Amino acid sequence: MTTAVHLSSQLAVNVLDARSLLSAFGVLGVGVVLFAETGLLIGFFLPGDSLLFTAGLLCTGTAGSGLRLSLAPLLVAAASGALAGSQCGYLLGRRAGGALLARSRSARLHQGARRAEELLERYGYAKAIVLARFVPVVRTVLNPMAGALRVPVRTFTLWQVTGGLVWSLGLTLAGYALGSSVPNVDRYLLPAVAVIAGLSLIPVASEVYRSRRDAKGEEARG
Repeated sequence: MTTAVHLSSQLAVNVLDARSLLSAFGVLGVGVVLFAETGLLIGFFLPGDSLLFTAGLLCTGTAGSGLRLSLAPLLVAAASGALAGSQCGYLLGRRAGGALLARSRSARLHQGARRAEELLERYGYAKAIVLARFVPVVRTVLNPMAGALRVPVRTFTLWQVTGGLVWSLGLTLAGYALGSSVPNVDRYLLPAVAVIAGLSLIPVASEVYRSRRDAKGEEARG
């Protein structure tokens, strides 16, 4: 009977809600979700940022939800899922080219693909691969696009590992730090997740501003 109840709760999971995912699948779910979000185009809608932050917060046991995760296994699962997913996405893109993306009818996915291509063209491979980690949807489509555009394997691997570790471990530890230092942090979870999502866009916004400023400078000198 208990097994049946547990199974039904897993089947009823809300994949768009970080708490629902963590309640159903725990640490293992973090690795699987990050792999799907960064490695498979069908995972572009998954809540990677909020999942990492919420999981880190739940490691402190102060969220009042009755669910507590272990930090060390969580960090391993988060990093493994993020890095393996990105590499898988790259290999799929290298083999299938743009065929997988072309078959999708999602306007959001195609918009993300255009932004990913712009990042690669504007900032070069290294900076684009790292920045893409912090932008939802873009972090999903940049990996297969990098493969399709024949970005060198060594270059892609080096920078996706760098960006992947900063993103996955950074957001997880940010949630853990907040949960450890703020009493009754559960009350502020939604605003905190919103702030994290906004902060994740700062690197890209900064690069866009710098690029436009440099372009205007060149026009003025011309």
